[in-house]
Amino acid sequence: MSDLARLRPVDDRISLKYGAGGRAMRALIEQIFADGLGDVPGGVGLAAMDDGAVIPLGDRWLVLTTDSHVVKPRRFPGGDIGRLAVAGTVNDLAMMGATEPLALTCAAIVEEGFPRAELEQIWASIRATCVEAGTTVVTGDTKVMGKGELDGLALNTTGVAITSRYVRDCGLAPGDLLIVTGTVGDHGLAVMAARHALALEFELRSDVAPVNGLVRAALAVDGGGVVAMKDPTRGGLASALAEMAGKSRVGVEVHEPAVPVSDAVRAAGELLGIDPLVVANEGKVVLGVRPAAVDAVLAALRAHPLGAAAAVIGVCTDERPGAVVLDTGFGRRLLSEAEGELQPRIY
Repeated sequence: MSDLARLRPVDDRISLKYGAGGRAMRALIEQIFADGLGDVPGGVGLAAMDDGAVIPLGDRWLVLTTDSHVVKPRRFPGGDIGRLAVAGTVNDLAMMGATEPLALTCAAIVEEGFPRAELEQIWASIRATCVEAGTTVVTGDTKVMGKGELDGLALNTTGVAITSRYVRDCGLAPGDLLIVTGTVGDHGLAVMAARHALALEFELRSDVAPVNGLVRAALAVDGGGVVAMKDPTRGGLASALAEMAGKSRVGVEVHEPAVPVSDAVRAAGELLGIDPLVVANEGKVVLGVRPAAVDAVLAALRAHPLGAAAAVIGVCTDERPGAVVLDTGFGRRLLSEAEGELQPRIY
């Protein structure tokens, strides 16, 4: 168990903050869910709290991950819960270096009275996203719950892949450079705007997409320059960097002007009082790269449609291990993780 979990005991009652990513959720997983479980000799198990498990399989590695999906609204600009489920699972596999998923499972829990037409639309989205990611759903499960016992629909997806080289989120060393593959904050703010029916003068659109092809391009660069990866989902870029820094025992310095943020997300963040750096993404990757390989990795990312806005945003240091320092261009401050679910300042 990490020092973080020891210092932050889980409350007697589980609140929404424990599902929002960041420190509270990690403490819940470490203190309850991972306690005494998941040891994988020679591999990566639950206690590592990485994006997936790694199990030795001869001279290769079996990578396994699972994810549950609830989102309100179920359809949002740029995607829906079906696309989110497939992309999220494929992306977790990719973060471990497994970019060619063998197959997925998909379990659906449906509320009584759910519209058949909407269910068909969601499954059409699942099929299309599977094609995009180069995989398919091979088995699953279905449950129907009574009216009012569930908010419409919940999906659980599991993915499996085999890789000859896996990547952890804890492989950073002082001097390594940090790359983010595109604009941050798109998904979380698009969903928030749709959920609260915010009348904005600009369009916010989720970035939800399978990134396994993008990651494959980065890993194909000679020399093994990519040494750590994380997808900045719940908790956003801030949470991903904090977790990577803490596990790697390095400090991280982020140059804020270098972080790509779209004009729409920047405007929405200012209006709502929410920092885009703590907002969820569903189609971006944070990579730690050795300095000698950074130009080649950056070129490979930018040659892919999902990585056109990739940028170097920071560097790892041996100062203040576990801390993420944000250089705004006018001063420096610690970049803190969000605690709990983000809420707009206005409705």
